[in-house]
Amino acid sequence: MLLIRSLIMTLALAALTALGTPAMAVDADPEPGAESQAAAENYSGSFDLERSVKRALALNPNMTAIRAQLKGSQFGTRSSFGKFLPSVGAGYGYTYYDRRQVTSGKHDDWVANVNVNQPVFKGFNLLATWQKSKLTEESNAASLDNVELSLIASVQSNFLSLLKARMDVKSGEDSVARLESQLRVIDAFYEVGLKPRSEVLDAEVDLATARQDLLIARNNVLTQQAQLNTLLNIPLEVDVDYVGELEHIPFDLTLQESLNRAYKNRPDLVIGQKSVEIAEKDSTIAASSFYPQVEADWNYYNKGVDAGLNRGNSYPYTSKEYWTVGVGATMSIFEWGADYYDYKQSEETIKQVQAQLEDTRLNAGFEVKQALLNINEAADRISVAQKSVEAAEEAYRMAVARYQAQVGTNTDVLNAQARLTTSEAQLSQALADYGTAISTLYVAMGEKNPGLDTGR
Repeated sequence: MLLIRSLIMTLALAALTALGTPAMAVDADPEPGAESQAAAENYSGSFDLERSVKRALALNPNMTAIRAQLKGSQFGTRSSFGKFLPSVGAGYGYTYYDRRQVTSGKHDDWVANVNVNQPVFKGFNLLATWQKSKLTEESNAASLDNVELSLIASVQSNFLSLLKARMDVKSGEDSVARLESQLRVIDAFYEVGLKPRSEVLDAEVDLATARQDLLIARNNVLTQQAQLNTLLNIPLEVDVDYVGELEHIPFDLTLQESLNRAYKNRPDLVIGQKSVEIAEKDSTIAASSFYPQVEADWNYYNKGVDAGLNRGNSYPYTSKEYWTVGVGATMSIFEWGADYYDYKQSEETIKQVQAQLEDTRLNAGFEVKQALLNINEAADRISVAQKSVEAAEEAYRMAVARYQAQVGTNTDVLNAQARLTTSEAQLSQALADYGTAISTLYVAMGEKNPGLDTGR
């Protein structure tokens, strides 16, 4: 009997170890390695749009947070699956009775026991809970895609804003150079008495205004660089070499093609669908209270007259050590409608999330349509702005020539200069809006396009 007892205890300990080891192995996450740290500190060389987006996806803190959420849901799925398997418990205790026990003749009772419990039927609760955990994991994976798309949109928008700010600086520098040149001409005319002092003052005021606009444009460049550094998890004091130019690249996706890709790829639609399925599993869980709950138990008991569980001369062997096995079923008969109305509430929740999914789908279509309209509008504005810049450059050249020939006025020159600067600003804005609209469309379609490759 001692051999059987030792064998039973060994098997129980082995079961506890086997069930506990996977949980400990799962929780033992590896420490961040040197490779991650090296990647975080690697910001040498130039950063184009694609490299900037990829770094943000790898190292932005928001991505770290959502990945932790996804990993947590994976652990939740494993936890819910573990509830299908038998659970092992053990106990050890001491009890004092006011009367002597019949079996031992003692007031004291020392008992150790091992219990193995196996759920047999829980009204589909265990299955629905595990399926819900799987759906939650899939929903969090879609949430990861959603956060990635939002981050891509932010990086691309700021990168394009940086390129536009640089174009504004170049336009501002050209404007200052033109006004300085004009001021020198006016000064020369004034010195020989050909022009009044008022024209010199007008030119100085316009030059001062242009210099202020240039300072604002340069500050905008620094601001956009700081914002990009923040998104890319790069120290603000680091002067990163961001490279690129605003371009007008033909884009030919149709509305129907864009909608089809959006309905297929958008992660928020996946999340919405998973929410509907999760609500259906919650309804199944709520309905589980209508069914009996069946469990099987195996118990092993060992009693003794002292802490060492010795039998002494009191316990007969049949009372000292024994095991039991059994199956039991319980069922709630009446709860004043609590379980019924809980189930009905879950049914209404399904209808709610289904309606929310349909609303998300409608908004997805609108976002795609709006992005396409913005692309077409920006493309038309680029064509008009390019012609406007060409005309403004020619008008400025002619105004300067007329002024130097003494057949034009200083006001004509300054007005032509202002129109040229405005045309350049409109062109840079149209180019930036065009790139931003393309970025918005890819995000609206649920597609990750780090370099804004319009050939995709």
